[in-house]
Amino acid sequence: MSDVRLRDAHRTDATAIAEIWNPIIRDTVITFNPVERSADDIATMISDRQRAGQAVLIAESGGRVLGFATYAQFRGGQGYARTMEHTVNLGPGARGLGLGRALMDALERHAAAKGHHVMVAAITGSNRASIGFHARLGYMQVGTMPQVGWKFGQCHDLVLMQKFLRAE
Repeated sequence: MSDVRLRDAHRTDATAIAEIWNPIIRDTVITFNPVERSADDIATMISDRQRAGQAVLIAESGGRVLGFATYAQFRGGQGYARTMEHTVNLGPGARGLGLGRALMDALERHAAAKGHHVMVAAITGSNRASIGFHARLGYMQVGTMPQVGWKFGQCHDLVLMQKFLRAE
């Protein structure tokens, strides 16, 4: 897919992002959140994050959104103001093409340019593919929180990984 480009998301991309995100929310334990996101919710998230200086990026080809990545502050309060947590998701036909890596590289560059120091990945313990993906990107596993997630009638572990974005 040589015609893929990365760009900042626009509110008008919200429906396409929902079409990628909602099956993941509805059908998998990749996220513990069981509530699908409306296009309006996503449009608001895009506006809010961009206004806060955070990125919402998409990968697109031929005008079609193939995936997205975004970040926001890991936890509330000034003590965490330089620690971000990200989300990256691709549509089914876009996996295995290097788009996740490209989105993450761009997202990390954006966060570093804004002065952020750490990017956190919070990954379902059974999602071995995502854990491996993040390890290949230089994330280190810093902890496991056993049985903190609940979805589909069972508990799930949460693996925390992090990457330093810039040298102090």
